[in-house]
Amino acid sequence: MRAETDPSGSGAHPDEWFASAKKIYPMAVHGTFRKIKWAVLFATLGIYYFLPFVRWDRGPNAPDQAVLIDMEGRRAYFFFIEIWPQEVYYLTGLLILAAMALFLMNAVAGRVWCGYLCPQTVWTDLFLWVERHTEGDRRDRIRLDKQPWTLKKITQKVSKHTLWLMIAWWTGGAWVLYFADAPTLVMDLATGQAAFAAYLWIGILTFTTYALAGHMREQVCIFLCPWPRIQAALTDEEALNVTYRYDRGEPRGSLKQNLKREAEGLPAGDCVDCHQCFHACPTGVDIRNGTQLGCIQCGLCIDACDDVMDKVGKPRGLIAYDTDENIKRRMEGKETFVRIVRPRTVIYVAVILLIAGIMTYALATRELEGVNVLHDRNPIYVELSDGAVRNGYTIRLLNKRQVQRDFILSVEGMPEGSRIEAVGIDQTVNGRPVIGVGPDTTREVRVLVFSPAEAEMAKTTPITFRITETVMGEVATGTDFFKAP
Repeated sequence: MRAETDPSGSGAHPDEWFASAKKIYPMAVHGTFRKIKWAVLFATLGIYYFLPFVRWDRGPNAPDQAVLIDMEGRRAYFFFIEIWPQEVYYLTGLLILAAMALFLMNAVAGRVWCGYLCPQTVWTDLFLWVERHTEGDRRDRIRLDKQPWTLKKITQKVSKHTLWLMIAWWTGGAWVLYFADAPTLVMDLATGQAAFAAYLWIGILTFTTYALAGHMREQVCIFLCPWPRIQAALTDEEALNVTYRYDRGEPRGSLKQNLKREAEGLPAGDCVDCHQCFHACPTGVDIRNGTQLGCIQCGLCIDACDDVMDKVGKPRGLIAYDTDENIKRRMEGKETFVRIVRPRTVIYVAVILLIAGIMTYALATRELEGVNVLHDRNPIYVELSDGAVRNGYTIRLLNKRQVQRDFILSVEGMPEGSRIEAVGIDQTVNGRPVIGVGPDTTREVRVLVFSPAEAEMAKTTPITFRITETVMGEVATGTDFFKAP
């Protein structure tokens, strides 16, 4: 019988290749990076949960929700910015900006996005906080899971999962509020009058939040998310990463062992092998083994290690944001350096500024009115009994504002004595029709253009239709041709 082999070279039996992941019990830590993570958590969740209730006055006939994706009205609103369906290219620009910002973060400080800003990290942090307050810190949770089921254990477990479900439910509820007027939808949801789609999406997002942040946790970062693997292709030797400074920490040993080695004149590292860095890691990574796929660069191991260094009378920074290159330089007695500004980061910043500039210019110069022209196909032109020539057009006027507007229609490129008529439009200014267009809508008008009999016209003459708004004087144009015999 052929012996089974281990293609990974790890020496593990094939039955162990697909072993279930061991549950991780991160311990609570305190320090600079933990404070940063709390600040980011409160800021991001505060924005997510309460932003739908922020109001923004856009005038009459317009929604007053500051951030709203109005599917029915085919609009997206972000404070003073309004995006229309035909401007989906702004979404492309935002995706490019997000990608470049992610690349820039990686070039500066590794997976800083994963450690502080990623939604999976933020909600997992919140769920862990709930877990600690219902079941205790690391040792208490380990002990609790090993205990038989008692009334106290059931109470703690039920309390934890109830709070998790409440957070997950509000997470799903907050998401649907971005697609309708938030106060109105809250009342409809509470009274059972909301659309089925709202309840469906709340249910889906409640389940996914509860599953991902409560149960899967680090498995999402290690197995589901593609970013750890992409980062390997983007990072370089000068990017700052959470690093165990083995030049200072090795050879590691217990505090007594290290003191004994020092007394004997033997080399002794500052690492006391306490495993606090490992116990603090939310993904179960031992940072002393070097950069790993599971490390999200959150810095909690730094806080845990600094606390231990304070207790044993050693300087802080055994684990810190650093580079392998600096470790090698210290071991060689050379001066270390951190170079944030380098070609890679400059290129990323330049691309971000360029795309942001293009999008800003496009937003600042876009028109809130428009005109489309369609020439009659049959007949292309009509010769009148007096020798004049008539061309017919279908003109569509666009009003992208939320108020009624009147436009004066004129034609340019025609010889003197030409005239323009709009069928069914009686109001005119100096012989030019005035067409009213309702708020946030379009209007189609049949237009006739006449060339006088005495005019010498080419078979095809380029002409321009111009609409001028009567109040603010805003202008839009559309081009076509005037056909003659």
